[in-house]
Amino acid sequence: MNEVAENIKAVRRRISEAARRVGREPSDVTLVAVTKTVSAQKAIEALEAGVVDLGEARAQEARRKYEVIGDRALWHLVGPLQTNKAKYCPGLFSLVHSLDRMELINELSRRAESAGMVVNGLLQVNISGEAQKSGCRPEEAEDILKSASRLAGVKIVGLMTIPPICDDPEESRPVYRSLMELKAGLAKMGIENVSLAIVSAGMTNDFEMAVEEGSTLVRVGTAIFGSR
Repeated sequence: MNEVAENIKAVRRRISEAARRVGREPSDVTLVAVTKTVSAQKAIEALEAGVVDLGEARAQEARRKYEVIGDRALWHLVGPLQTNKAKYCPGLFSLVHSLDRMELINELSRRAESAGMVVNGLLQVNISGEAQKSGCRPEEAEDILKSASRLAGVKIVGLMTIPPICDDPEESRPVYRSLMELKAGLAKMGIENVSLAIVSAGMTNDFEMAVEEGSTLVRVGTAIFGSR
């Protein structure tokens, strides 16, 4: 077994242990192997080790790897998306994690409709309120979801957040807990054409905390591929 496969096995074990600590099924958590700056060959090693979902930070890099890997993977855009790059998403990404404003969502919907497609996306919420971080404010989420629900080319299927960088993973817990509370409140509103089934939260340094708090999808790169 190669190093990537060994690392994936270890990450899956940690996900399982975290899920079971809080009475969840490990199968409820999807592992996205974040392959940004990683070669296509390394990404293929992850697929051969049983990973299905690959995450990229930039649409252009995903397109290059897609030429090699194609539909062997489900592709996720986990990094910020510029409005002028929305044109690359339809037909490439199964899920766009970083929708944080209506200008972007409208453009993505327009591009998807032109291609005869619907793009699934997550509303990125800046729970921690960091000025340098992408994401809408929690109090903006309801209005954005209601506006997005009327679009034909985009379907919001959940929420995403990124906590502050910290040495202690436990410091991420309040952020993830607040995201779950926001999700619960929004779910009670029953906004038509919006699903909140997916919660994308947790990365290499804190994915166990995220799983314990209810994350359904973790984005792990360094713990699988090493520092980059």
